[in-house]
Amino acid sequence: MLRFCSAAAIAASVLAAVPAQAEQGDLLVRLRGIVVAPTDDASDVLPGFPGGSVNVENAIVPELDFTYFLTNNIGAELILATSPHDIEGTGVLSGLGEVADTMALPPTLTLQYHFNPNGKIRPYAGVGVNYTIFYSEDASDSLVGAVGATNVDLDDSFGVAFQAGVDFDLNERWFINADVKYIQIDTTATLNTGGAINTVDVDLDPIVAGIGVGMRF
Repeated sequence: MLRFCSAAAIAASVLAAVPAQAEQGDLLVRLRGIVVAPTDDASDVLPGFPGGSVNVENAIVPELDFTYFLTNNIGAELILATSPHDIEGTGVLSGLGEVADTMALPPTLTLQYHFNPNGKIRPYAGVGVNYTIFYSEDASDSLVGAVGATNVDLDDSFGVAFQAGVDFDLNERWFINADVKYIQIDTTATLNTGGAINTVDVDLDPIVAGIGVGMRF
């Protein structure tokens, strides 16, 4: 009896040490804190402000994502977040400081390959598509004071996304996640000041880096 109890205790400890396995049909839900850092490249604001351009500021926001395993190694991930961004004037517009602000909603779907689905540490890489919707665009007080009431509109964007990350198991259900993405986001901002139209092309192309916690279902 004593030997049986000892064997059972050893078996239980071994099973407890076995890492959670990612398998076909599993659903992973992650909540991350992310930094959205545009690597923006913008044209001049034309035709009215040659030599003047814009810079899009970083944002720190929460992100929610869902990964469904199609096989033990391949998962499809839907990434959901929305971020506020201040738009600063540069060049001849630098004296205005902030010229506008906007919200960005960039739902992104990636197809991932998980390299070590049976391990405690599980790296992955992915590629996918992004569709970014801009909303709540507003001209700043400084811009309105300089040129008059201005309506700001940013075109929505469609582009590719690249991703790499890793999951670290805490136990059978919970894990920690670190993730980085590069997302292609290109837009044209149109400024309408009493019928006078100016436009600026902006390649935001942000790097999105985050860390968070996840649960397996």
